[in-house]
Amino acid sequence: MGNYKQLGIEERTMIQTKLEMGIKPGAIAVELGRSASTLSRELSRNGSVRPKDRCGRGRPLMAGGYRSDAAHRRAHVSTTKPRVARRLRPGTPLWEQVCHYLKARYSPEQIAGTLALVHPDTPSLQVSHETIYTAIYAMPRGELRTEDIGWLRFGHAKRRPRARGEDRRVRIPDRPPEVDERLVPGHWEGDPIKGAFNRSAIGTLVERTTLFTVLSRMEDAGAEAAVSGFSHVLNRIESQKRLSLTYDQGKEMTEHQRLTQTTGVKVYFADPHSPWQRGINENTNGLLRQHFPKGTDLGGFTQEELDAVAWQLNTRPRKSLGFKCPAELFSADAFDCRHHHASLFALGH
Repeated sequence: MGNYKQLGIEERTMIQTKLEMGIKPGAIAVELGRSASTLSRELSRNGSVRPKDRCGRGRPLMAGGYRSDAAHRRAHVSTTKPRVARRLRPGTPLWEQVCHYLKARYSPEQIAGTLALVHPDTPSLQVSHETIYTAIYAMPRGELRTEDIGWLRFGHAKRRPRARGEDRRVRIPDRPPEVDERLVPGHWEGDPIKGAFNRSAIGTLVERTTLFTVLSRMEDAGAEAAVSGFSHVLNRIESQKRLSLTYDQGKEMTEHQRLTQTTGVKVYFADPHSPWQRGINENTNGLLRQHFPKGTDLGGFTQEELDAVAWQLNTRPRKSLGFKCPAELFSADAFDCRHHHASLFALGH
């Protein structure tokens, strides 16, 4: 299949000549070194007999039987000129909106949900996430294509199929059922993301029900820094929304009892080597690596800078939340997610 070439004018001329001699298409295919299906498709597209299963669709038939010159012209036009222009292409208002959201680190799926939310009555300004992926990867190789792919979370040069792993969710011992049910906000998952040589770290906390994210500045990757950093950011949250914390089996939480004393947050630990028991936090840490790449020093960020990054995540729509924002669900304030999306585009971010 990889070596397949379109029929040339010489081959089409031979097809016409052999047909006029009464030779069957199967024999012509053998003589040309082509498959029978290639001849069948060529005649159905450019011949004078329409197969019954076509139901009148497709290209109009040619009068007078198969003609090599006309067939070649039709094939050339069909190859070089698409029948319908792509909806999403550079220079259109829809492409401009998609690019603005990509620059704001929205995924194609989040963009599709957001456009449907912001423009519910304007189908021309809505698009599926598959169309966005197709438009980006169909661009000619060059600086613009590289830039657009770089806005995607993983930035692969080619699109890769998504593998779906086995559901390995297991109840964590001693953790109350209400944590697993995710019905009431206040139950968090946590872990640090480490910097170069594991010498620096940023604490990450994600609320399980609303996906609200909090980042904590840490002086280093040690236990004392973890207690201090997590206590600072947790105590900024109202007490009824900081009930429990499920954490990895890292050494930085050896002082977890002190964390409970200073914040009132009950700490539970996932099983060793079981990151799926804190899957929400693991996924969020993957998103955060766009801001904090592996191998960089994380010690130079201020708490204000970390709060700004967290706010970007908290005001980004999530498919699992019905394309609402974590801030909209977590905050007691009437945060308008739809207005935020629209203003983001208006500001040209």
